Amino acid sequence: MMGKLRRLWPASGLGLKELKTWFTFSMICRSISASLRWDENASFEDAVRTLNTLQTNASFLEQIKQERGNPQVQLEAMKDYLVRSGLQIEDLDRLKIIHVTGTKGKGSTCAFTERILRGYGLKTGFYSSPHLVQVRERIRINGEPISPELFTKYFWRLYHRLEETKDDTCVSMPPYFRFLTIMAFHVFLQEKVDLAVVEVGIGGAYDCTNIVRKPVVCGISSLGIDHTSILGDTIEKIAWQKAGIFKPGVPAFTVSQPDSPLEVLKDQARQLLCPLYLCPSLEAFEEEAQPLQLGLAGDHQRSNAALALQLARCWLQRQGHKGIGELRATRLTSQQSLPLAPVFHPTWIMKQGLWHTEWLGRTQVLRRGALTWYLDGAHTTSSIQAGIKWFRRAVLNQEKSINGPEVRVLLFNATGERDTAALLKLLQSCQFDYAVFCPNLTEMSPVGNADQQNFTVTLDHMLTRCLENQKQWNQLAEEKAGQDPWLAQAPEPSTGPLHGPLLLVPPAPRPLNTNSLVFSCISHALQWISQGRDPHFRPSSSPRGLHSHPVASSGAVLLKEASSIQVLVTGSLHLVGGVLKLLDPTLSQ
Repeated sequence: MMGKLRRLWPASGLGLKELKTWFTFSMICRSISASLRWDENASFEDAVRTLNTLQTNASFLEQIKQERGNPQVQLEAMKDYLVRSGLQIEDLDRLKIIHVTGTKGKGSTCAFTERILRGYGLKTGFYSSPHLVQVRERIRINGEPISPELFTKYFWRLYHRLEETKDDTCVSMPPYFRFLTIMAFHVFLQEKVDLAVVEVGIGGAYDCTNIVRKPVVCGISSLGIDHTSILGDTIEKIAWQKAGIFKPGVPAFTVSQPDSPLEVLKDQARQLLCPLYLCPSLEAFEEEAQPLQLGLAGDHQRSNAALALQLARCWLQRQGHKGIGELRATRLTSQQSLPLAPVFHPTWIMKQGLWHTEWLGRTQVLRRGALTWYLDGAHTTSSIQAGIKWFRRAVLNQEKSINGPEVRVLLFNATGERDTAALLKLLQSCQFDYAVFCPNLTEMSPVGNADQQNFTVTLDHMLTRCLENQKQWNQLAEEKAGQDPWLAQAPEPSTGPLHGPLLLVPPAPRPLNTNSLVFSCISHALQWISQGRDPHFRPSSSPRGLHSHPVASSGAVLLKEASSIQVLVTGSLHLVGGVLKLLDPTLSQ
């Protein structure tokens, strides 16, 4: 990997040197934090740094993939950790859980569901992943992340309980996600929530959240291809994994799916004696003159909202609540040989819940003078397609200015084993003036970034990935230009080495619409894009070399003069989280 990175990197790659310094310092911090022991003065930051030591490295991830062939290895290990933490599996039954999985929209579905039920005066718990800015976002009570004080208390209580119960036959600490899952169960039980909405991490059958024996209801959002190295390389294999959350006698709901994965869901439900229902579309719940208003933008959110209505109503019904929406007479029939879930009149509380749902980083818009930031953590082909549709519609509806040019910028990164070329090919249709790539590193310095440190991927891999993304973007643009003789050729830029920490590689000569840049971190990318025109963005430092490259220099002039700058941030929720942290500092408070 290192050799590959050196071939891609310019000879004077000071950005690489600074990033290596950052990475070395981070690893030192990680080692120090491992030796921390809680006392009454331990801070929230101490807890987060110690939590980060539980992140898995690349070799352990390979071990996890092998273990997933045996579900008992996964689930028994999780049960052992739970028991050592002081809980029994039966204790989780008291949480009255709504368990949700899917490839796309499971987080949004959970957010809709939680907001609806909170409107009924219920004390809600909500466990989700990943976090955007602070790790405590993963564990919410009544829609709000638990406080730093509460996080710190429960973290150290669990950490020391596991330390005290370790022996020679077991690893003392569970990995990062398992630890947080167990911690969430402790928080919800101790804080006496009325229900817990639990989002699956990856898959379902072998996911550590699947130690839950008796959820009240389960849901599966839209299925697609993702995490193929863990879940399988076909949508049918992935559907089997998702169906692993089905439980005997526990109602489950799913949205419209392609025929082949739906057959897998039906077969699994039949074998597990789980009653499975197909959700009608949201239109079935709407009056002609009163369409339901959603707090989350995008047509793709409508199926998530329809699923949330069913999950919320089923939970209320099974818990004996009144006022859950009268059934409607309907002639709808299932087109997919699956029983149709009931169509009902959503109550006023349900309508308000859908309207007031907030879920940061998903089809989110921030307007800052001439700058408009469009933030969407889409990272699969289908979710990118949905995000593009939302972005193009939002840009089309934005008021046009006649005072100067409009500039459209893509800020992109992708992680894991995703087919980046396929995602970037879809994004070419948006006709961006500039494509900007950077790692999911908020700042060059690790100070204040404990919540967003990631040790599951090496530094070399992060940097190489950005350079490969840029190369793929340029190749796609050149192929497109070759098919379109009207695209003019840009003058050949300087090919000398870069001097400065911002830009990593100079682009080769290419058509005008393939201008692409790579930056060392998110902060540097935002500095170049915003050109000081976002009043809320205050970078901690102004690095030299900002305009040392011809594309960066000419682009800076255009961005300063533009009457409108439209920026789409997509490809990774971690990237979106880093951007949000910088653009909205209140999220870090």
